[in-house]
Amino acid sequence: MRIGIDLGGTKIEGIALDLNNSIVFRQRVPTPQGDYQGTLRAIADLVREIEKSVGEQSLPVGIGAPGAVSPKTGLIKNSNSLCLIGMPLEKDISLLINRKVMIANDANCFALSENVDGAAMGAEVCFGVILGTGTGGGIVVHRKIVNGANSIAGEWGHNPMPWATQKELAHKCYCGRTACIEGFLAGPSLERDYVENGGAKLAAGEIAKNASVGDRQCVATMKRYVDRLARGLASVINLLDPDVIVLGGGVSNIDSLYVEVPKIWGQYVFSDEISTKLVKNKHGDSSGVRGAAWLTLEPRSVKKEVQ
Repeated sequence: MRIGIDLGGTKIEGIALDLNNSIVFRQRVPTPQGDYQGTLRAIADLVREIEKSVGEQSLPVGIGAPGAVSPKTGLIKNSNSLCLIGMPLEKDISLLINRKVMIANDANCFALSENVDGAAMGAEVCFGVILGTGTGGGIVVHRKIVNGANSIAGEWGHNPMPWATQKELAHKCYCGRTACIEGFLAGPSLERDYVENGGAKLAAGEIAKNASVGDRQCVATMKRYVDRLARGLASVINLLDPDVIVLGGGVSNIDSLYVEVPKIWGQYVFSDEISTKLVKNKHGDSSGVRGAAWLTLEPRSVKKEVQ
């Protein structure tokens, strides 16, 4: 049995996963937003509560968190939870619960879960995409996370939108750059695009629903979104050539994407034929926390010094 923790912006979810990959206990608590010490205590308390409930002690713990652990400093970087940036999260949690923990980017955990026993099960190379409040990505090869030399493998959200229009090139991202993929493909970005083109404030799912019944403005918004997603994923296919791309996050619930995006990504992929499959996640909101539990079975990569 092992514990998985998914550290989100608004909630922290913890599970106990048994050897049959079944969740035997689950609990969610609010994230103490902007409070690093409070976040540490919440995670430690959740681990203890899980162990008390399943009657086990000192279980292996894996944590999925926004951002990544810097290979140079051991501190969290690139996190949209600002209180985590520059903090030794892995070290501090280990000290609090008196054991070593495994920490990985939440998108990596999502991709790992879906590759092990989810929608991308059996795929040699899997790219997992989070289309939620942000846009993240993770790469798994043969059921092993690819972290990369800088611990940023798969982080496509702050690359520029491929084949961008002049209007797209002018879009400023909160990271300080322009035309970032996340600025067009995250859920709030889809909603913003609708408003910028004359619509009233509407949730992403409602825009897609209205488009399915012929609302002209929603149809136009979804057409732009599908083309942008096709371009973004085509650049991944051109570089990584994965067997499967699996979508997660709130936008992944728009079923039309799995039909419409593959229809047009061939315009951008540098190949005469595209075998890559675009699929919806199997485990839904549980993918990230399941992947975090799987971290405890994944050996850390050994990096050899380049001569």
